[in-house]
Amino acid sequence: MEAGFQCAGCGEWNSTAVDESVGRRQDYVEDCQVCCKPNILHIEYDASTEEFFVRAELE
Repeated sequence: MEAGFQCAGCGEWNSTAVDESVGRRQDYVEDCQVCCKPNILHIEYDASTEEFFVRAELE
């Protein structure tokens, strides 16, 4: 499923793909597509809106 996050370092928007088969809560590291800083992505699925919400923080 397509999702996105705002880089915790530079503030730029990044697109990402979330693997729905992994579960409703996920944590993993993904580099910013603009500044290359590693972001820890905290992902949670909201069943009421059927969307993944992504929160990023610097590693």
